[in-house]
This record gives sequence, C-alpha cells and structure tokens, in this order.
Amino acid sequence: MDRPKKAGIFRLLICGDVNADPGREVARRYVSLFRKTMDVDFIILNVDNAADGFGVTPAIAEECFGYGADLLTGGNHLFHHKEIIPFISTNERLLRPLNIEPAGNIESAGNGFCEIVTAGGVRLLAVHLLGRTNMSLAGSDPFDCIDRLLDGYSLGKNIDVIAVDFHAEQAAEKNAFANYLDGRVSVIVGTHTHIPTADGRVLPGGTAYQTDIGMCGDYDSVIGMEKKSCIAYFVTKASASSIKSASGTATFSGVLVDVDLETGHALSLEPIILDGVLQQQGA
Repeated sequence: MDRPKKAGIFRLLICGDVNADPGREVARRYVSLFRKTMDVDFIILNVDNAADGFGVTPAIAEECFGYGADLLTGGNHLFHHKEIIPFISTNERLLRPLNIEPAGNIESAGNGFCEIVTAGGVRLLAVHLLGRTNMSLAGSDPFDCIDRLLDGYSLGKNIDVIAVDFHAEQAAEKNAFANYLDGRVSVIVGTHTHIPTADGRVLPGGTAYQTDIGMCGDYDSVIGMEKKSCIAYFVTKASASSIKSASGTATFSGVLVDVDLETGHALSLEPIILDGVLQQQGA
C-alpha cells in the first residue's frame, strides 16, 4: 500500500460517509495508515452519519480530528444532535452545507466553506453543498451558490486546490453539477447515498469526479442501517425511528486524488475499497 508521489503534486484522501461505530473504526484504521504510507497531504471525512447513523457529536468530531482528519463535512443530518451547534460555530474545519436556508440558530451556524493553508504552504479551498432532490434539509440553488463563491477564487492564481463535497440524493443532479464546474475546481465527490459508483474519473476540463464515493460502514446492511428494521420500514410502514445502525464488519470506501499544483487540475482519481463485504466480493 505504497503510492509514490512526484514533486508538484498535492494528494487528497476523501472518505465516504462515516456510518456509526463500524464506520468510525474502519476510518480510524485507514486514515492513520494512509497518512503514513500513501504520502497524503490532506484528508477529508464526511461525518453526516457518524453518531449511530445520524449526525455527529462534538466528541466524535474531536475523535476524527484526533486520528488524522484535516477537515470534516456534514449533510442533511448534521444538526441531528443539537450539541454540535456551538461546536460547529467555533470550529471552521467542520463544514455544514453552504447553501442551506438560514433558520434561527441552527442552519445559520458554522460555515459552508473553508480556506486553509496547509503545512506545506498549499492554499486549499474546501466547499460543502447540499442537493435539492429528496433531501430532509432544504437547500437553495447549489449552482448559484457555488458561482457566487467562486467569483472570488481562480485555480492557479489565488488558490491552489478546490475540493467540493456535494451531498445529494440524485445521480443526475450530481453529474450535472460536476460538469457545470468542470475545470473550475480540482475535485467534486458525491456523498449521501452510501453506495460507491463505478464512474470515478477526471473530466475533460481537469476536475476529478465520482458520483458517490460510498460509505465507511457495514455494507451487510441497507446503506449502513440494520436490514430487518429497514425492510420493516418499507414493507410494513414501520416508524423511521425504529431503524437502527448496522454493527457488523465495516468496509472503507473513499477516493485518492492527485492534483497538479501548477494548474489546480486533477491528474488522477483512484477509488479505494478495503476490508468488509465489498472487498470480499472483489469490488
């Protein structure tokens, strides 16, 4: 598990939705390993389901930072645990979706983007946005929102790398969003559906993209939740509150992206799937 890296290359590891205890454990194991063996410069974790399948707590966020994550992103479940509100308001490296509608003290807390100068002096802009189809948290137009943000940034000029987590349900919305931004950002990954797609690639304009990078969690499940409770929800219309997170052996799912620091464009995107059910089946 060794990936030599040439000079002038910035390497990102972006981990799929960390789901409950199994997901946190497999993320912890591989984040620390990849930092040592793959010459990774920056690590992003999506933690929208890190706390037993729903949201994240301050303690879990600190745990993720402790084992090596540089930045955390959320999604439509981010505010499930209300104690995260004061935490996200004071910690710029836990992002909420940039395009969520302000409503009181909840959705207006925190930031949807973060500009970071890494230890190596690389200027990185991380952005988190929410799709608008079948989402439990309402968001404004992500296309307009990213346009307004990128008015102030240009790859190769005043920013070196731009990484976007687009947390959305519909593949077509993610695909359209990526093609809309092709060449303007370094990488766009889709999160939220917990199923890794087989379309990871670099788009013609130089933006690395995968419709969904999957989850770090138990795949012997229904998107990380216990099978029987999810089946009951669909078949017998049981309450959603009865759904529990799965607790079996987890799979690690994410992507490794190399970016040319001269242009800010991606050179490669490599899907990574390790351990658990998916690797056993030869994914």
